[in-house]
Amino acid sequence: MYDLETRQRALALVAQGRSLNSVSKQTGISRYALRAWRIQLEPTSRTTACPRCAPAPRPPEDIAAYAYLLGLYLGDGCVSHLRKGVYFLRIACADAWPGLIDACESAMRAVRPDNSVCRVQRQGCVMVTGYSKHWPCLFPQHGPGKKHQRPIVLEAWQREIVVSHPWEFIRGLVHSDGCRITNWTTKIIAGETKRYEYPRYFFTNRSDDIRKLCTGTLDRVGVAWRQTNAWNISVARRASVALMDAHVGPKY
Repeated sequence: MYDLETRQRALALVAQGRSLNSVSKQTGISRYALRAWRIQLEPTSRTTACPRCAPAPRPPEDIAAYAYLLGLYLGDGCVSHLRKGVYFLRIACADAWPGLIDACESAMRAVRPDNSVCRVQRQGCVMVTGYSKHWPCLFPQHGPGKKHQRPIVLEAWQREIVVSHPWEFIRGLVHSDGCRITNWTTKIIAGETKRYEYPRYFFTNRSDDIRKLCTGTLDRVGVAWRQTNAWNISVARRASVALMDAHVGPKY
């Protein structure tokens, strides 16, 4: 009676801790159906091999997509336990950026192609949500509490991916916790006040460790930056902004 997308959206509401009764009232789907779907959740994820769980652990197959998803996760993502070893990865994407929502979903599907991904509408944002037993394997930074209240350190295999795909990682960070804006200033030339506009990138995160991951990667690709306050990284030099425009660009 219900298509796959309807089931995924209903299960995403259940995964948020909502009762079956409240989800049933909101969606019109019976509690019996919701309960049955929850029991059957992700049969493929139990048998699908995880590259990190293999006898010889290896990186994900699509490491470019993983580098981008890692940046998104460190910015606006979380991994939460659902039940019986199943976890869900959620990335918050503002409604204002539909292209970002699409890119996030594509990356999540590329990293775990055999697992379900859906979108859950919240006020002002979409939670792109994927289910898998293996999100903690792929994002070992997962843990209790907020990311800025605990150490965030990449494992050796993750560092290798960031080194090999630095721009994808930077793009994920900026798309989650950053922006490209146009600043302006005025100058008096020959007695006349003229207005000048110039583009600028910002990345803002409360975690010292995540900001260091960002600035270290910016250093590696030759982007000049400065810290403007306790949480904020700015890229404003013309050559560096040009590099960011070529490889990252504004959200859309």
